[in-house]
Amino acid sequence: MSTSHVLLGLLAGGSRHGYDLKRAHDERLPRARPLAFGQVYATLGRLQRDGLVAAAGQDRAAGPDRTTYALTDPGRAALDEWLSTVEPPMPYVASTLFTKVVVALLVADVDRARSYLVAQRGAHSARLRELTAVKADPAATLSDVIAADFAIDHLDADLRWLRATLDRVADWHREVHP
Repeated sequence: MSTSHVLLGLLAGGSRHGYDLKRAHDERLPRARPLAFGQVYATLGRLQRDGLVAAAGQDRAAGPDRTTYALTDPGRAALDEWLSTVEPPMPYVASTLFTKVVVALLVADVDRARSYLVAQRGAHSARLRELTAVKADPAATLSDVIAADFAIDHLDADLRWLRATLDRVADWHREVHP
């Protein structure tokens, strides 16, 4: 995720200060890792340095001064360029799950690798049930449902891979340990 582009996108709707940006991020990207305040302000500092946002004023609403930031024309252009760029499919398998299975096969026996796969399948299935419950919750927002759908589809792909790998683990182990 590009925090810079997310903040630019949130500022496209109007000026905001860091606290509002963090709250909007966490509301609009549910199930994503929440942003830390320090990350928001550090990113705003870089965006301001690069001319993509500008300070638009100070606000003191029953607390410390808060700088309000606005999107600049170059910031809008950078956001538009990012949004119009298609994300290439990942060229490499970059998953801790995949790496752990390969390493388990390198250093462990078939039963231990299989046990790991079964345990991981159980954790994925439990998370799938949690996300399905989120979608069924009448209080769920559309953002919650869209985020849950994204995660469910990825978990489903992982589960299919786990099932296929469980079927192949003995052959794979023989390949790794001839």
